[in-house]
Amino acid sequence: MNRNSVPLSARRPARPAVPAIARIAVVILVLFVFLLGVKGLGDGFGLLGRDIIDRFFTVTSNPFIGLIVGLLATTLVQSSSVTTAMIVGLVAAPASPLPLANAVPMIMGANIGTTVTATLVSLGHMGRREEFERAFPVAICHDIFNYLAVLVLLPIELATGYLRRSAVALATLVEGGGGVTYESPIKAALSAAFTPMTILSQWLFRTQTARAVFLIVVSGVLIVVTLYLLVTLMRAAVHTRVEGIVTNVFGANPLLAMVAGVVVTIMVQSSSITTSLLVPLAGAGLLKLEQAFPVTLGANLGTTVTAFLAALAVSGPNAAAGLEIALVHLLFNLSGIVLIYPVPAVRARPLSLARLLTRAAVRSPKVTALWIGALFYGIPALVLLVDRWLT
Repeated sequence: MNRNSVPLSARRPARPAVPAIARIAVVILVLFVFLLGVKGLGDGFGLLGRDIIDRFFTVTSNPFIGLIVGLLATTLVQSSSVTTAMIVGLVAAPASPLPLANAVPMIMGANIGTTVTATLVSLGHMGRREEFERAFPVAICHDIFNYLAVLVLLPIELATGYLRRSAVALATLVEGGGGVTYESPIKAALSAAFTPMTILSQWLFRTQTARAVFLIVVSGVLIVVTLYLLVTLMRAAVHTRVEGIVTNVFGANPLLAMVAGVVVTIMVQSSSITTSLLVPLAGAGLLKLEQAFPVTLGANLGTTVTAFLAALAVSGPNAAAGLEIALVHLLFNLSGIVLIYPVPAVRARPLSLARLLTRAAVRSPKVTALWIGALFYGIPALVLLVDRWLT
């Protein structure tokens, strides 16, 4: 046989196949570092925001200001669980408790604020247009759903007190059931792994603001680098068993996908982490918007569980109020899902809006980044400053 007639690929020595377990180990390692970046981002913003959050909570008699307070507080600490836990504590305070009616809009604002992390993570795909077109709508569908839920339920609550009255009625049934605590092993592992970076920031910088900026920058670099690696690794998994697993879990049954969102969020104690995990999957083409949407709704439900269980352990004269506001959070998310998700025509609205905004974002990526910053940080802060100036 003429050597020239042999295909070039046949003449090359075959590359040794990488064991499947090694590929899985690499993905898990990169994923862990990605989650470290997400955690560090929250810690950094937390250092910037924790000192001023207590001041926010003193201006909540106006329900719209309460909504803004919950939103901005959550975006600053990057965790609705932290914000809602603080609200539960304030409502259940033995002396000068926060009125339950004032706390309801704050809970709604916290629900909106928790969506910012996934949106920020999606900006890491801006340099690669096709990935950004797939990742961005998956990130912002969570934002859109929570905004729509607030637009529908806040007027109903102001007119009827539906959430507050329902929570008070339910609290009488479950009050005194005893508290339950849960420490996520994943969260504990992330905290332990990020401790050296926190110590380094304390050694390098004297001021809390400088340490916060350092953590935010380092975490941002971790997110961008690991996003690139994750998408590269996951892209190689397209048309493989991994794609089949993702499709079977998230695509076959929306209810199963919603339950998966609840379970993962309870495990990691963070809806931000759950929704942020969806972004690189979508960027790699493994997850479609319709498949990701019920997972984000499950994450909304999952993030209420820890605060709800912890509220059962609150003691003191206002213990019932702490349980009531935790139930408000649960009822708000359940009501939003019931109102928006079951009807296909209504369910399609958040998805179509997400695609519409994505087309605009692709045309002007820099404007989009500025718009996100203004929407989650600039405008809420401006509203609070104007309200304080007027009063």
